[in-house]
Amino acid sequence: MDNDGVYVREKGVLRRVSEVVLSQPKPVSSSCRRTNPFVPKKEHFIFTYNAEGSLRYSTKSLFDITLLFVADNIHHVDSLVGFPEQVGDRLFAAAEENRVFVNTDISPKALQLFGDAYGQMVLGSLCLRNRFPLLHERMDEIKTFHSLKSLDLFGCRLDDDHEIFQHLTSTSLANSLTHLFIGGNSLSDVGLQRLTAPIRILRKGLDCLQLLDVSYNPISERALRYLTCLPKLEKLDVSGTRLKFGAGLKKTILKVLGLIYSEEPLDAFDHSRCKTEGWAEQVINQWETNSLQMPKQKKIEASRTSALRFFGRQKFVREVLKAAPLVCDSADEAKSDRLHFYRPAANNHTPENQDPFKENHRVKNSCQGVKKRPHQSDGCDGEHRSPPTKRLPSSALTAEDVDLLNSY
Repeated sequence: MDNDGVYVREKGVLRRVSEVVLSQPKPVSSSCRRTNPFVPKKEHFIFTYNAEGSLRYSTKSLFDITLLFVADNIHHVDSLVGFPEQVGDRLFAAAEENRVFVNTDISPKALQLFGDAYGQMVLGSLCLRNRFPLLHERMDEIKTFHSLKSLDLFGCRLDDDHEIFQHLTSTSLANSLTHLFIGGNSLSDVGLQRLTAPIRILRKGLDCLQLLDVSYNPISERALRYLTCLPKLEKLDVSGTRLKFGAGLKKTILKVLGLIYSEEPLDAFDHSRCKTEGWAEQVINQWETNSLQMPKQKKIEASRTSALRFFGRQKFVREVLKAAPLVCDSADEAKSDRLHFYRPAANNHTPENQDPFKENHRVKNSCQGVKKRPHQSDGCDGEHRSPPTKRLPSSALTAEDVDLLNSY
């Protein structure tokens, strides 16, 4: 601990590690288990009181001392793969108590370290609903969560071109993410095209996505063809969009995606079921608490408003900065605008939905180059299913797709 050097034994050989600067032990800690404020240098002792009220102390175990030492120098650890989950849990708690994950210089590497070793135990579900400042301030840390099963980004002001799209379609999330909520983000048809471009072109990403919420976004029926690249999509929420409820919409979604309309609201789209779960739950709360203590957003909005007012765009600024996610004003309005679709069971037949549409959808998904019906199946890619527009061969890419691919 006197920084004279660090020695490591590898394959029976003891060698000295250079260029490693150890962190100095913190003299004061918020927990009485860590240090005594009156004796800051004796960090390896635990101070307690006996029944008579006398002060007594005992030494910490070697495991606890080592655990604190590793937590203080977590940025020098190469890997935790193979360490027991119990050790990882205690090490994560020690690093959290040391506020390692609040430091923006260390937290991305530290979270990546734990995520590679323990996956969903670090964070299996993340809810950032209407918490857009937290998303933008902690983007580097959020990208390290590669084992998320559920991600709620409702009302995070993503718009049509956001850097989080690259993380959503990355191969690291392909085998884990099953629930995605991106409603209320001013996402248009172009935004869905950008989001699904890597999947449609490279055939990678969102392989296990079963539930998708794109409600309260200005999307039209044209955007439905971009969702055909999701092979396991079972539930879809398009409430509050430009899609008009009717028999035509039912047939279109059944024909394109193989989903039928749900008369009753699906519980899967209930926000009360979406929570942040995992070891890093308190870390997310720490980030939000720190951001509230540092009111940067108001200053940024004020300066942005002043700058744009100079150019005569005050009205535009008010609409952008004070815009809230699109929500319904009443329960009746929410019920009338609710558009939930789901994939029926294999042996379930609905009278209003005709079987030929289901058969065509199965043929479209299963065939590779088989032209059973020339006027319907030029290929298996759903992006060529748009009505009246001119079709291209399945091997050709549009200019928009090429531009999107180059941007990634």
